[in-house]
Amino acid sequence: MQGVGGCAITAMCGTGARAQADGHMIRILALGDSLTAGYGLARSDGFVAQLERALRAKGIPARVIDAGVSGDTTAGGRARLEWALAERPHVAIVALGGNDGLRGLDPASTHANLSAILSRLRERNIPALLAGMLAPPNLGAEYGEAFRNTYAQLAREYEVVFYPFFLEGVAAEPALNQPDGIHPNARGVAVMVERILPSVEQLLARAPRG
Repeated sequence: MQGVGGCAITAMCGTGARAQADGHMIRILALGDSLTAGYGLARSDGFVAQLERALRAKGIPARVIDAGVSGDTTAGGRARLEWALAERPHVAIVALGGNDGLRGLDPASTHANLSAILSRLRERNIPALLAGMLAPPNLGAEYGEAFRNTYAQLAREYEVVFYPFFLEGVAAEPALNQPDGIHPNARGVAVMVERILPSVEQLLARAPRG
């Protein structure tokens, strides 16, 4: 792959992101559930669109690929990974597991599914950012700890960029969520993007060249 234009390279180096190589925009796969799909929001207000705008505002030519499916579990994300990879992303954000927690699924199953996803991305030489989730408190402290630790363990094992809680700063904040109290509104998504953006820039710095 070959570098993009000079001004874009300068901007990207300033943020620590590597210039992509084939003359095209950086393709970022956002593999997730309703939180990435923008449930209940206009397309322009969802996570994918807001992240893409935030990156471009920093001079980073990026296209964020929406691979979010509302209601999806880690098993669902694992099952459709190959389809999502047909878009040939340079890097990937893996933001799955919220529905596993809401359904009280075995954390061992969540671990196995996410491990399979991260393993496949590594085989394809696609750097990943793993966005963690927390289980609902009504499932108990033991379940919650096992669920949370799943993400930390995988991040260490696969040496991916790790963002511990995808809804950091938004969860349990009524003004930042839709009436269901689960899905962020447009303002909530803006907070999510602002907080995760430095981690996304770390991810882009790992994008392969050549």
